[in-house]
Amino acid sequence: MGPFRREVRAAGGVILRPREGGGVEVCVVHRPRYDDWSLPKGKLDRRESFEQAALREVYEETGLRCRLRQELEPVRYTDARGRPKLVRYWLMDIAQDTGFLPGEEVDELRWLELPAAAGLLTYDHDREIVASLVAGRPGP
Repeated sequence: MGPFRREVRAAGGVILRPREGGGVEVCVVHRPRYDDWSLPKGKLDRRESFEQAALREVYEETGLRCRLRQELEPVRYTDARGRPKLVRYWLMDIAQDTGFLPGEEVDELRWLELPAAAGLLTYDHDREIVASLVAGRPGP
């Protein structure tokens, strides 16, 4: 294989809900395979749009059927296998909660206030997304 590596495309959601007593909470997930905390996301399936992938991955990882709100700043980085990766995220509202079921891919889900989420998230790019929400500048 030559030096050019095909870009990995993924999409996910930043799911917010009102917090009891005011403020908002964001959904973060734990992936046992990597032992990391991240925002729900995953790779696009064949012929799937970023929007479709974001909604599907969020549902698969959290049990939440959501609605897309605002698209956030896209994230680019090099994955663990040295490939360029593009992840597009959307702010999302919950349309229906079908219940979280721990599985092989995601074994824990937490709702946290934004600063607490930023402290728990494993990756800088996820922390930056949450920090942009705290600062009130989420859009691209």
